[in-house]
This record gives sequence, C-alpha cells and structure tokens, in this order.
Amino acid sequence: MQTELKKAVLWESQEAAKVRCNLCSWRCVISEGKRGHCAVRQNIGGELYSLTYNKVCSTNCDPIEKKPLFHFQPGSKSFSISTPGCNFQCIFCQNWQISQSPLDGQMQGSAISPEQIVDAAVKDNCSSIAYTYTEPTIFMELAAECGVLAKKKGLSNVFVSNGYMTAEAIEFARPWLDGINVDLKAFTNSFYKNFCKAKLQPVLDTIKYIAQKTGIWLEVTTLMIPGENDSAEELRNIAEFIVKETGKDTPWHVSRFHPMYKMNDKPVTSAQELEMAYNIGKKAGLRYVYVGNLPGARAESTFCYSCGQALIERTGYTIRSNKIEDYRCPFCGAEIAGFGLG
Repeated sequence: MQTELKKAVLWESQEAAKVRCNLCSWRCVISEGKRGHCAVRQNIGGELYSLTYNKVCSTNCDPIEKKPLFHFQPGSKSFSISTPGCNFQCIFCQNWQISQSPLDGQMQGSAISPEQIVDAAVKDNCSSIAYTYTEPTIFMELAAECGVLAKKKGLSNVFVSNGYMTAEAIEFARPWLDGINVDLKAFTNSFYKNFCKAKLQPVLDTIKYIAQKTGIWLEVTTLMIPGENDSAEELRNIAEFIVKETGKDTPWHVSRFHPMYKMNDKPVTSAQELEMAYNIGKKAGLRYVYVGNLPGARAESTFCYSCGQALIERTGYTIRSNKIEDYRCPFCGAEIAGFGLG
C-alpha cells in the first residue's frame, strides 16, 4: 500500500476547520492538526484521517473461544488482527503495550492490505476474522475493508470491543459484522471514570442497541477485579441488565483477573468469587454463564438449560466434544442460541 494515511469514515465538518468524529461515543470535536481521544485519528486540513490504517501490529490465528465467543462457530479458528490505540485508558489492560502506545506518540506496525489479511485467513483455514487485542472501533476503516472482502470469501467477522461505539458505527459495520463480544467492565460510572477514563452509559447503550436492533451475535464479558467490581450486588446488577435488555440466551463470561499494567496491587480473582458470579448469573435467569481464565472449571463447558446435559465440553480453548445438532440439544430437543452451532 502506498498511502500512509487513510481518510476516516463517520465524521462531519464543523466551523473553523474543525471536524466531529462520530465513530465512538466521545464524539470528539477536533481542531486542525489535533487528534481525537484515541490519538489515532487526526484533523489534517479540515478532514479527518486514520493514522493506523497501515499499522497492523498483531496478527495471529486464534481459537474463537479465546475471544471469548463460545456460541459462535465453536471449535473454529479466527484470524485475529489489530492496530495500535484505544479510546479507553484502562489501567489493567493486558495489551497496554499496543493499546496505549499512541498516547506516547508510538504507532508501530506494518502495511498489510485487506486482501493480504483475508488471504492469510483463508490459507490458515480460519472461519472468521477477529478485530481484537486493541479496540476495533478505532481502526474501522481497515476492519470494514477486510470485513467486506471476508464475506465474499465465505468468512465471518467478529469484534472484541469495549462497547464505546456509536449507533452510527454499529450500523456502518452491520452489513459485514456477524458477532461481537463486549466488555461490560463494571456497573458503576465511578469504575469507568477511575480505571478506564470513560463512562458506563455508552457501553450499556451499545449492548442494548446490538441486542435489540441488529442480528449481530452478542456475548458479554466481565473481568472480575477483587474489591473493585466483584460485589454480589454489582454482579447481580450486571446479570439482571443482560437478561432484561438482551435476553436470557446471551452468554456472560465472568473472567479471572491477573495483576497487569498499572494495577499490580490486586490479588488474582479467587475460584470462590468466580463461582459466586456464576451462581448469580444463573439465578438471574441467564442460560449460559462461563468462567474464564480458570482452566479446568466445569463452567467452561456448555450445558443444556433444559435437561442439564453437557453439550460442548471444553478444557481451556480446546473443545473435546460438541453434541449440538442443528442448534438443538440431542437429548431433549431444546433450541440452543448461537451462530454456526452444530
């Protein structure tokens, strides 16, 4: 690819050569020469450009379960890509080296064309392309071009996102986006403000919009940080929100925290806390609750909500058996929600 900059999508001109970015919920108004909150979108001459279109910093062939997506083409491989940057500044980010680097003026990566990315996915026998590791919303230009090509090649597309996108961004991606895992990091605005430098409500709005107004397959993840977002009340609020606004078929992943980045003073989430979250989710009415980052946990597997039989048995990211037949439990005939099951 010859060009270093790519004209951005989803923005509008403002007075005095400013632009408004409508990609994420910050809706930054950016003056000439300045960058948005994500530090990877810049106003150049009164037009908005993406600075990372040709800065692919990570590519890998992952199990789809690693996203985590447990009801989306289970057992398949997903070709995962990312570029630097994020519109959050989470102090516990596990990929902080690439998500936060643009804030320091560092944007390392390679120019890999959408055609090359899709061809690599096909060559590696992947069933999908995952836009992940950092926040996919902010490299929407690359994701969109890959997404359209991927669909033509019979591949699916998935986002792993913090959920801070606008409704316009969701609609922009809707024709080619098949699945998404949204991090619902907590259920208090204070958590988002103190630890992510963001706000809760836009994430809730995104989850509701995807569930209620699109056909995009949705799963939700909450990383349980001891003493910060793991109280029984807060977990109950999250579970009840998911049931009320998205339905009881939405999988909820409660994931184990490990000290990372600037949050090294917290202990690892205990198995007992994760079990508590699991039980809270089930009591709230969720049919599918999963425990993440705890290898060997029974709650890694998928069980029929009706008869209780094991349908997909997992150990870590490995599927040992999948008994679902055409979206149904072979034991009692109950319909199992998902995308590409059985």
